[in-house]
Amino acid sequence: MGERVFVGMSGGVDSALAAALLVEQGYDVLGVYMRNWSRDLPGYACPWADDLADAERVAYSLGIELEVWDFEQEYKQTVVDYLVDAYSRGYTPNPDVMCNQTIKFGTFAERSFERGADLIATGHYARVMASGDSGNRARLLRSTNEHKDQTYFLWRVSAKAFERTLFPIGSIATKEEVREQCAQRGLGVESKPDSDGICFVGPVGLRTFLLDALDRRAGDIVEWETSKILGQHDGAFLFTVGQRRGLALGGGPARYVVGTDTKCNVVYVTSDRNCPGLWTNAIELEDVHWIAGEPPEPGRYLVRTRHTGALREARLGVSERHAARIEFDEPVRTVAPGQSAVFYDGTECLGGGLVSCYDLRPGGQVS
Repeated sequence: MGERVFVGMSGGVDSALAAALLVEQGYDVLGVYMRNWSRDLPGYACPWADDLADAERVAYSLGIELEVWDFEQEYKQTVVDYLVDAYSRGYTPNPDVMCNQTIKFGTFAERSFERGADLIATGHYARVMASGDSGNRARLLRSTNEHKDQTYFLWRVSAKAFERTLFPIGSIATKEEVREQCAQRGLGVESKPDSDGICFVGPVGLRTFLLDALDRRAGDIVEWETSKILGQHDGAFLFTVGQRRGLALGGGPARYVVGTDTKCNVVYVTSDRNCPGLWTNAIELEDVHWIAGEPPEPGRYLVRTRHTGALREARLGVSERHAARIEFDEPVRTVAPGQSAVFYDGTECLGGGLVSCYDLRPGGQVS
């Protein structure tokens, strides 16, 4: 009661209810709008000013102050530039993972504590619990709402940061209930649609964003099995493993991207859904991070390779501190290089890693 909490307010439904719950629970709350990206993209005006206006209205209705903190320079360097560089090298990155590490639980947290905050809070669908051991380490747990659970995006954050973090909506079972609670409190954002896709790209589309940042490079779309040229593309960096739409190959069967070679600027596709290049029994990981600081014992854990994707049991092997290997009992869909694989022991999120780049040309190794 009375502890000072700085809560990140985006202007959306989740952070609005998070702030309201904190006020009702007796915390001394300051709202912070993080201005991470305000640049307009071709044919699309960035909605940051509208989001800020929504956050201001919610803060006013709750009787709390709202400050605007400018993180644009760091966000561009650690999130946007990271995304562009990864795509240019044939990876499919997840910028939300990096944003959580460097901005929300990095710079925002550090500045909040320097300003006298006891705790920080966000509208993430996640839960934090003390481990109960002598070190009282914070444990990151999956949200009660499994469909909206966002621990998949939090695996690069340390337990130390979670020790001073609140997730007020992490135990709410459904998004519908979050909206209903916003409406009951008259916050005025309950009908606001969920943000979809990459946070700063918006409805302009990832393709348009990448072509604004990287030069077009005409190249071949090649059939994986026969090496036959089927069509042309504007840059291999625009495609990701498993992609079906956007190939513009005209009639014929649906085709799937098996792999990309950004150096040679070639995209490999197949019409065979059982193509060996689309399935694997093992995944190699790099840039691995464990929330507790140390890797768990090798063994069987739950793993998620896509947000809201199925939790699958697999064997985890840790070869060195920042590398790991996942082995599945049955073949699974190949995961695009650069995507996150996140590990769980029951409901606890242990950490994760980035899928390594592998050779998916005809005859190449899938994992």
